[in-house]
Amino acid sequence: MTSTRRRRVLRPVASTSTVVSAQLSRWRGRLAEEQQALSRWMTRLKRAFHSLEKHQQRVARLERQIRQVEET
Repeated sequence: MTSTRRRRVLRPVASTSTVVSAQLSRWRGRLAEEQQALSRWMTRLKRAFHSLEKHQQRVARLERQIRQVEET
């Protein structure tokens, strides 16, 4: 067996503008997905926060009522 050189695979060089635009396109897609996810979580968070506020107000009102009755 004779030793022959390995052939190099010649691939066309991608232009940097194509690479950058493809990367920007992927990033924009990911950004849109993350913005949608953030919007869904913010909706849930607002709902939970307002529910928490209502419970705190109820507890404070009940504590006030109990204190008023005990003082009289």
